[in-house]
Amino acid sequence: MRTICIMNHKGGVAKTTTAVNLAAGLSRQDKHVLLVDMDPQSNIALSLDVKANFTMYDALTGNVPIENCIVTLAKNFDVITSKETLVKAEYYLSNQSNSHLLLKDVLGSLKGYDFILVDCPPSLGILNQNILAFCKEIFVPTSTDFLGFDALKKMRLIVSKINESYGHDIKITKVIPTLFDRRSKICKETLREMHEAFPKLVSSPIRTNSKLKEAPKYGKSIFKYAKSSPGAKDYGKLVEEVLAMGSLRIVEEVIQS
Repeated sequence: MRTICIMNHKGGVAKTTTAVNLAAGLSRQDKHVLLVDMDPQSNIALSLDVKANFTMYDALTGNVPIENCIVTLAKNFDVITSKETLVKAEYYLSNQSNSHLLLKDVLGSLKGYDFILVDCPPSLGILNQNILAFCKEIFVPTSTDFLGFDALKKMRLIVSKINESYGHDIKITKVIPTLFDRRSKICKETLREMHEAFPKLVSSPIRTNSKLKEAPKYGKSIFKYAKSSPGAKDYGKLVEEVLAMGSLRIVEEVIQS
């Protein structure tokens, strides 16, 4: 099972769009996927029109078993949502022993998934510390502009410091260029710089596409909303690239080579 967090401390980089459509795309390739929303803004529930009786807050605070929070959306596609009460979980976690390991204890009991994808809040608080303790990989969606690339470089330093502080061994295994406009000089320059700074880790770019912006309004992934759109084609290619990575062991060999 691959455990992957979709993370960037900078907002506005298509993080949730990537989490939703990567999860949906993997499930369509006969992979059993769980998408977990750890962002109190609850954008995954909005994006996929999920109605849940219990959320991550209930599981983290011990109100209900984690299994009760799972909503099945489609074949091979399960979701655990969040809502604004997750903000309160930070206070709860801060008062627990080994507070940065609670999510690992909660989600670690789940079996039978090929992928668990975690959508992260754009912050570096205790929720993200928990996510980094549970996951083995980080995918970083990043806008193809100067500020996006600057945030990407800072993410590498942040991950290194968190690994050192908490004894983790999580790795950035995929950089996903988003909001790419092939007509834009800065987009093309930034994409080239990403490849130079993160060789072998940069995916094919996700182009700016109006259908990607529209799909959440209708509670659908891009594959359901506009399967022939450039957005669907780009995320379909990303799915193929993620599957081609294979196991985390293979990913680590690529990084080290």
